[in-house]
Amino acid sequence: MRPRLPAWTASLTWKSACFIVIMCCALAAVLGALVHVEVTRQTVATAREKALGKLTEASRAYEAGEGLPPETGLDLPGLPRELRALAVSGHRGTMVADLDGRATMWAAAPADGRALATAIDYSQSARTISGLDNAIIGSSVLAIGGTLLLGAFAVTRVTRRLHQTALVARRISTGDLDARVDDPRTKNPSRHQDEVATVAGALDTMAASLQAKLLSEQRFTADVAHELRTPLTGLQAASELLPEGRPTELVRERVRTMRQLTEDLLEISRLDSGSEKVEADLHRLAPLAERVVRASGTATEIVVVRDLYVETDRRRLERVLGNLVANAHKHGRPPVTLTVDGPVVTVRDHGDGYPGYLVAHGPQRFRTESGVAAKGHGLGLTIALGQAEVIGARLLFHNAADGGAVAVLVLPAPPDRPAPPDGAR
Repeated sequence: MRPRLPAWTASLTWKSACFIVIMCCALAAVLGALVHVEVTRQTVATAREKALGKLTEASRAYEAGEGLPPETGLDLPGLPRELRALAVSGHRGTMVADLDGRATMWAAAPADGRALATAIDYSQSARTISGLDNAIIGSSVLAIGGTLLLGAFAVTRVTRRLHQTALVARRISTGDLDARVDDPRTKNPSRHQDEVATVAGALDTMAASLQAKLLSEQRFTADVAHELRTPLTGLQAASELLPEGRPTELVRERVRTMRQLTEDLLEISRLDSGSEKVEADLHRLAPLAERVVRASGTATEIVVVRDLYVETDRRRLERVLGNLVANAHKHGRPPVTLTVDGPVVTVRDHGDGYPGYLVAHGPQRFRTESGVAAKGHGLGLTIALGQAEVIGARLLFHNAADGGAVAVLVLPAPPDRPAPPDGAR
């Protein structure tokens, strides 16, 4: 397995800094190489021209039988072997080589089967080239450092705006529909917008549109539920006056179903609006679960592994557990077991399990498992999930390996304060 890089290496700032450094190093290397090659060529050419000029004078003096200039002679000591062989073969040439630790420009020409050579000091030129190389390296380091600082500053400004946009997007996804980026660049139409400002403006527009649609949906749901309440109340009263019989029972059952649907719609609208207020207090979890099972009138087995006190809103917690138990009996098969293990409450049945969409994405309104749509309207688990979020709990859905649906409610950690004595609640 390849080693995983640290998380900070994935940041845009780090990647931009690496790109800037690589590009600056490449540019500095290319420019430095060009300057080095050109200066070296000119320096060597000047030294070669000087050495050849001195060699020409020496050749003229040698042919005239006159004395040779200083640092000129036949087969001089230290003359490079390659240059000596070139001169003996009848050609003139030059070469830079060390002579007693000093850079020297040699020039040699043929002279009666021997090598007439001259040497001039090249050490000053070599030091000049070395100093130039050091200057190129130093200036490149300074230029790269300055460019890196300026580039990091510019990139950080962009990434800070991107982080702000991502933070607002996450707030919107968690339900804070009032969150906005409010990038000042989007407020002035005459000001040109960069790509980040365009994304921020699009996100704000999307959030505003989404908020308007959700608020409209919430108002519609609440209005419909409120409007249905009055005629349903009258219809239920009228059904009680009907003579006993199978048709009357069917009518009463449908009226009760409609009333339950209306109440669920009202609760959904309250959850969507975020207007629910939590009334938390200490409650023993096992007796609360037993009370829920008794109220449901179902044959649900209760298993208490570890009981404890939890600080929660009892009414909402009972609604969550009641909906989970009712759903297990309605859509699953017995036995149905409710297990209390500390702050974790598990409701399991032995039916066909939750449908795939519910396990993957959670419960969805008015969507039930294929083939059982007549058994419910799909709001029970949605309300349970919403109420769990209100009391700060997590509600998870999965299917058991040996069959059956499993709902796991994880309540907040128990409080540090002491629990009330037994029988207080």
